[in-house]
Amino acid sequence: MIGLMGCGKSSIGRRLSKKLKMPLVDLDEVIVKLAGMSIPEIFARHGEAYFRELETEALSKKIGKKVILATGGGVVLREINRKLLKAHPPVIWLKAAPEFLANRIAGDSNRPLLANQDALQKLSTLAEERYPLYAECADLVIERDGIKKNEVVVEIINFLHKRLNT
Repeated sequence: MIGLMGCGKSSIGRRLSKKLKMPLVDLDEVIVKLAGMSIPEIFARHGEAYFRELETEALSKKIGKKVILATGGGVVLREINRKLLKAHPPVIWLKAAPEFLANRIAGDSNRPLLANQDALQKLSTLAEERYPLYAECADLVIERDGIKKNEVVVEIINFLHKRLNT
């Protein structure tokens, strides 16, 4: 799953994991293990470029496995990552308006790209930059605005069943 921070990749991934009886791999957790420090620490000590290198390493290790993979919002920024995602479908984009996302992540201190910034403005900028990249990779786009997590899970499961039966 791909999408901006706060769109529900991790929480929907957990629900899918239970329903499909498949393990969930949260790419951010893999990165934390690789680095031996939290994501805010990685950004503070080594910067975003180093974080993106770790992200590619983590994606390379986990993609193609029989898991539900919840990626970080910026995974699509590197071409190598987009190629990896497209080579291992299905890729599901949880799309949401910046306003929806800003409300969901208000006060979350574990989001280094939002540190000391207006969340709505930053999310709007990220959406403008990343939406074309998400669209390039996505096999399924789910509009998150106003849709409950359980409804999203049902939509994904229906998509997967159709895909397997064609």
